[in-house]
Amino acid sequence: MFKKLRKILIVILLIVIAFWGYVEIVNRNSRNMSLRQKILKAIYPLYTGFKKMTGKGNKVVSNDKKVSPPSSLYDLSVTLNNGDFFQLSELKGKKILLVNTASDCGYTAQYDDLQKLYEKNEETLAIIGFPANDFKQQEKGSDEEIAEFCRINYGVTFPLAKKSSVIKSDNQNEIFKWLSDKNKNGWNDWAPSWNFSKYLVDENGVLINYFGPSVSPLSSDVMNAIGNNQ
Repeated sequence: MFKKLRKILIVILLIVIAFWGYVEIVNRNSRNMSLRQKILKAIYPLYTGFKKMTGKGNKVVSNDKKVSPPSSLYDLSVTLNNGDFFQLSELKGKKILLVNTASDCGYTAQYDDLQKLYEKNEETLAIIGFPANDFKQQEKGSDEEIAEFCRINYGVTFPLAKKSSVIKSDNQNEIFKWLSDKNKNGWNDWAPSWNFSKYLVDENGVLINYFGPSVSPLSSDVMNAIGNNQ
């Protein structure tokens, strides 16, 4: 009995060592990451695969009727994480992907996918991240800490907004009020269900898609919607 238990413990130890080695390899270029953040980054492919299998977070909603918004998104501005204001009207002629983000989430590694998408389509697509602490308090950092975390660990160069709330409430970010209220955007009432929910606006300021958290920014759904299915 003792020998059998010893073998089991040895196997468990070897699995732990192998897993930790994998975590370290995945995070070889990471800096100032917590243990939780390192593990979440390492298991991201498994995490998203599990979510897809269970059907959680993979909702895709489209504006099939091409409904125009009663109020213009271009009338709104974004307060960036450095305190500057950015008028969305400056993005006329480009598609805009608006994403609520967090640093301690199972989907945090999507920052990497978002950056790749941004670099591939910079001429035609704008991406703005909206850090929020709405879901299980997975974004506790300051605006400065969030910006540094994204820059050094995921190479993020697309704009990040000042941390705010994106769920429906009196304190909801004005951009997300527009995105999740059909009386403003014309058709969609779907608010973020978790971190890394994605909203795509076309070149004329029309909301055309909502993508759930487990839908990768590099998925065929997103790539086809932005007109890049390569």
